[in-house]
Amino acid sequence: MTTPPEINFRDTDLDAIDRAAGRVAVLIGAGGKLDAAGRRVNKLTRGALLRFAESEAFEKMKPGEVRSLAWPSGMGAEAIDLVRLDARADIEQARKAGAALAKLRNAADMLVAAGNHKHADQIAFGLALRSYGFDTYKTDAKPAKGAVSVMCAKPEEVAAASAAHAAVAEGVFFTRDLVNEPANVLTTSDFAARLAAMQELGLEVEILEEDALQKLGMRMLLSVGQGSVSPSKVVVMHWNGGKKGDAPLALVGKGVVFDTGGISLKPAAGMEDMTMDMGGAGVVAGVMRTLALRKAKANVVGLVGLVENMPSGEATRPGDVVKSMKGDTVEIINTDAEGRLVLGDVLWYAQERFKPAGMINLATLTGAIIIGLGHENAGVFSNDDAICGQFLKAAEAEQEGAWRMPLSPAYDKLIESRIADIKNTGGRPAGSITAAAFLKRFVKDDTPWIHLDIAGVASVKSDTAYAPKGATGWGVMALNRMIRDNFET
Repeated sequence: MTTPPEINFRDTDLDAIDRAAGRVAVLIGAGGKLDAAGRRVNKLTRGALLRFAESEAFEKMKPGEVRSLAWPSGMGAEAIDLVRLDARADIEQARKAGAALAKLRNAADMLVAAGNHKHADQIAFGLALRSYGFDTYKTDAKPAKGAVSVMCAKPEEVAAASAAHAAVAEGVFFTRDLVNEPANVLTTSDFAARLAAMQELGLEVEILEEDALQKLGMRMLLSVGQGSVSPSKVVVMHWNGGKKGDAPLALVGKGVVFDTGGISLKPAAGMEDMTMDMGGAGVVAGVMRTLALRKAKANVVGLVGLVENMPSGEATRPGDVVKSMKGDTVEIINTDAEGRLVLGDVLWYAQERFKPAGMINLATLTGAIIIGLGHENAGVFSNDDAICGQFLKAAEAEQEGAWRMPLSPAYDKLIESRIADIKNTGGRPAGSITAAAFLKRFVKDDTPWIHLDIAGVASVKSDTAYAPKGATGWGVMALNRMIRDNFET
């Protein structure tokens, strides 16, 4: 898998700045204020930093932005990266500064002179997150990027704070890798194997095969995958870091490794993007990896339904009726509304088996949520204000866009079926809301629950602040923070 860069933290050594042969990053505060490292570089370059700090170009820079001076005279470095970052900068600005530096990384080593900045760990975190790249299938080998060192006050304390960030970054990278993988590689079996490999981190992992799913009555889930040669599976990951006997938080992810739409076939244009339709399962996997790496003191169970939605002589037809694990009958109106069928059975199983303290599901569920919220926010639906508030607070703190959507009984009538208990789609009006209403039918009244529709944020067509175009890993940071702040003992 793709791994974040290893970042070394050490005491500030001004003489080492003189000798540095790669890239040297220094911070410039408001009004052109320089710290000790900046003053040393300014002296070595005969006042170049202060001249830049007094320029119109510097005045136009936003906090966290970077400008570079190539091959500075008086130094051995190939470039000086000038970071506009005030001593009072907030966490977001510090992370964006690190991310901006990550874009400049090349084969040369990078030395970041963070001095006594209070968010030196966040600068490093932003740098790690934006260092991701998915080039597994590129035949032209790129040179390895150089090492990263951060000079700072109290490096042991900064390194300790950064250890938790490193666990999150690895979880984010794991999610991005899964979402970016092509479907001929990331089959249901390969996905399950990658999750099983996390047992070496201390997770307990179970794989439920089709015969077990048949016995459990997961006919909705099985109906989605029955047109594919790839076997449907449910993978259950346990992290038992909290008090013995405490009810776990359940995370449930949609894992459609490829979605053709089934018999309700999607248009050819853009269908290649449906390799990311397992994004919800990818986020659950990334969160579970993060919890294991940082030894979280919480009980969390992650469940993912892994299927492939293909057309064939065995595939489910529009008009078919299937029975859920819960016992409700469902009329299949559109086989491209498949994710809710997968999730409905897994949500019910999670409650029946684990009696969770709360339950959160994630899915690239509807195109309608993209129409409503674009690519800036995930749609948030919930039956409980308390748990919803916990998540929204965590998402805001981690700068992961999330917006609460309505969910009320008025929408239930749109998915009433003439011949069954419920139908799997209510058509175009309020499409993301009726999908959530469908899922809510498989959530018990006493279970605090959140549905996250991440169709617009799981994979994007342009670079974001912390990721190149493609998979973002959205949700790993927010869910990790939510668990840390509300579920750890």
